[in-house]
Amino acid sequence: MILDQIIFNKKAQTKGFKEDKTSEKPLRSVLKALSWRVIGTIDTLIVSYLLTGELSVATSIASIDFLTKLVLYFFHERVWNKIKWGK
Repeated sequence: MILDQIIFNKKAQTKGFKEDKTSEKPLRSVLKALSWRVIGTIDTLIVSYLLTGELSVATSIASIDFLTKLVLYFFHERVWNKIKWGK
């Protein structure tokens, strides 16, 4: 359903659904996650290269790091978006 909202910009069609005007849209969370992961992946690539001295190993580590942390960050953002504290 979240992916459906991201791709097709659909709104939930549940009867009685009230749109939350204070939360971010899922697409914003995805773009924030991507931009942050690019920065984090560059850092991981540099650190991995400095530790291993092997560009291929550093690239492998950075690639896996990018994918796993992108997914984790997206869901982390969505959970925090539901928390009203500090808004």
